[in-house]
Amino acid sequence: MGGVEREADDVRAADRLVRERAAPVPVPGVPEVVLPTAADVLELWEETERGSDGPRPPPFWGFPWVGGQALARHVLDHPALVAGARVVDVACGSGLVAVAAALAGAARVRAVDVDPLAVAAARWSADLNGVGLEVVRADVLAGDALSRGGVLADARVVLVGDLFYERATAQRLLPLLRRAAGAGALVLVGDPGRAYLPTGLEEVARHEVPVVAHLEDADVRSTAVLRVV
Repeated sequence: MGGVEREADDVRAADRLVRERAAPVPVPGVPEVVLPTAADVLELWEETERGSDGPRPPPFWGFPWVGGQALARHVLDHPALVAGARVVDVACGSGLVAVAAALAGAARVRAVDVDPLAVAAARWSADLNGVGLEVVRADVLAGDALSRGGVLADARVVLVGDLFYERATAQRLLPLLRRAAGAGALVLVGDPGRAYLPTGLEEVARHEVPVVAHLEDADVRSTAVLRVV
């Protein structure tokens, strides 16, 4: 089987798994948006690992993270931030923030994630919410995402929901986001105070976000929307 055929099979397999193990559910903090949501994320993680050739990352696409909920809420409440703009949602998961940007009137929204299951979920989310998204499987930290043809090259707004939970990712991501801001993009981060959230960001809003208690060890998380400067 050639590479194109294998890739097509992988896409179909990802679509099938997402649609079998998730169901459309309104997002608690952003009820205007419906996302594919797993009933039991831990069980889903175990299943996806059993069906793969090795360890897999957690199924971040299987539920709406609190940072993404706060950021999506902020975008929908302040549509002028993205109206008519080229927007990129970094590490989009199931596409919550990207969908919110599209609903708020962005001219074009690119949803980027390295996980093929997240890509499948984000494409389904676009269909569920009646919006057009350019969903791309890519690692923004591989190569120069701001160079010509890179996934962030033409973005006027860069949105990052809840990505500062791991030291290595945070250390590599922040310089890229600061470069994007220095090039003139509005860069907004949604974060509930993860361990590796950098200092020096400008808080522009705060939301009390309802969460899945067994995942966040709380019923509500106070979550900031911050601007990278």
